[in-house]
Amino acid sequence: MPHDINLISTITAGLGLAMIFGYLAARLKMPPLVGYLLAGIVIGPATPGFVADVALAGQLAEIGVMLLMFGVGLHFSLADLMSVKRISVPGAVVQIAVATALGAATAHWWGWPAGDAVVFGLSLSVASTVVLLRALEDRGVLDSMNGRIAVGWLIVEDLAMVLVLVLLPPLATLLGGTVPAAHGDGSMLGTLLLTLGKVAAFIALMLVIGRRVFPRLLWLVARTGSRELFSLCVIAVALGVALGSAKLFDVSFALGAFFAGMMMRESEFSHRAADESLPLRDAFSVLFFVSVGMLFDPAILLQAPLKVLAVVAIIMLGKTIAAIALVLLFRYPLNTALTVGVSLAQIGEFSFILAGLGMSLGLLSSEGHSLILAGALLSIALNSLLFAAIAPLQDWLRTHSALARRLEQRDDPLASLPMYTDQALLSGQVVLVGYGRVGQAIASQLDAQQIPYVVAEENRELVEALRGRNIAAVSGDAAEPVVLIQAHIARASMLVIASPDIFKSRQMISIARTLNPAIEVMLRSANEEEAQLLESEHIGQVFLEKQMLAEGMARHISGRFKPAAAH
Repeated sequence: MPHDINLISTITAGLGLAMIFGYLAARLKMPPLVGYLLAGIVIGPATPGFVADVALAGQLAEIGVMLLMFGVGLHFSLADLMSVKRISVPGAVVQIAVATALGAATAHWWGWPAGDAVVFGLSLSVASTVVLLRALEDRGVLDSMNGRIAVGWLIVEDLAMVLVLVLLPPLATLLGGTVPAAHGDGSMLGTLLLTLGKVAAFIALMLVIGRRVFPRLLWLVARTGSRELFSLCVIAVALGVALGSAKLFDVSFALGAFFAGMMMRESEFSHRAADESLPLRDAFSVLFFVSVGMLFDPAILLQAPLKVLAVVAIIMLGKTIAAIALVLLFRYPLNTALTVGVSLAQIGEFSFILAGLGMSLGLLSSEGHSLILAGALLSIALNSLLFAAIAPLQDWLRTHSALARRLEQRDDPLASLPMYTDQALLSGQVVLVGYGRVGQAIASQLDAQQIPYVVAEENRELVEALRGRNIAAVSGDAAEPVVLIQAHIARASMLVIASPDIFKSRQMISIARTLNPAIEVMLRSANEEEAQLLESEHIGQVFLEKQMLAEGMARHISGRFKPAAAH
């Protein structure tokens, strides 16, 4: 060939084999991402035959992480992030500490030096952005309360790892490693303050300037009427901010892209931006899994099988149990605890970056690096199985564990209405499930018409705020009978489900109809197929989001033209 085709061959081989192995995995009732990982192993340097460019694959995967986090930012408002700060911040910090301690103690038991043990433990403590978001999206729970807690938790983990990556070089000599010349000067305190200052400056820049500039930019480009220019603008902003945040503020690519998406969410074109970037997000996220497989050397499974099992146990059991315990400690339902715990039961891109830095500083052996990659590969492949096990495990725990039953039945001041609640609100009222953007809009109309209602919401912080405004609200998962009972569903006139989880909606309706056969039901649907299925089941009045938007616009148009028609 007259010119270098490494990039072309890497993309072609990666996507082509990922499609083949992903299809085979799907036919075998396994998650397609298992096939993507196998595709990476096949074209990696550890297996014979064609070897793709590992460095190029890693960069392509990084683009996928940027675009994926950008898409999450488009759907995740700052208010959503702040609404879960009470659990996400302490939860992430404690879980990182527990996982690091478990990993470091295991490495110390193996006889590794202290510095190697610390880096090894830190590498096992942080979950993969791509895996978590893909799992939540596939199950339609990214916008749910459980999804918001998991994503908020992950963002705190990412921020903590950014700090670790900056502080590790100046601390290397203290841990028994070597320091690159570029990091040889400056105190640890000075480095810490500088890092915190850069992160704070970046966040302030995004909040003050980004939320004004990005929506305006989208509006100007949309006015041209060019779809390709709009798509180009979305991708350029996502990648540009991600790169700029890393170069200027030492913030990770993923975090930079996430904030760019959050700021662009202020635009009326945010949904279109999400749709335009979706095909690229899907393609590059596949390349991420392929790149993980390329880094993996299967020989480690034969050379140190017990060590690999120990690593997987720390990632999938140690981290999960710690997260579940913390969520339950904050009085969230068992389902929320299991979902968050399983979401974090894997490791990914930050672990690879940290392991690579540890090797360059002499703080991690090649064996440690291989064990981290093995743990990542196996935990990613098995993570979907854990998600599928949530519902059966929850049912089993309720049946066989007295502790689980006590946790769900414990005295929680937010799980029932206060004694002083006006009884007029508890007869013929509307039970409103979910107080997100849709729920808030419905509540404002109910307030305007002085219609009594009780809110059932999983977000404990939100329930506290509602009670502070003298609004009747109970905390918990409305798919559980006790929550609807506490909302006095038996005496309600209507159940309005404003949450997006259609699977839980069926459970809520079943419980409500059992306790109140005459109750009227209203629920939302995101797409036409789902709406048609729900209407065919005759479970209630279904409102299609796009249809409601069109009808609202049509009413506005007819209202403007009525006076003209009268003349």
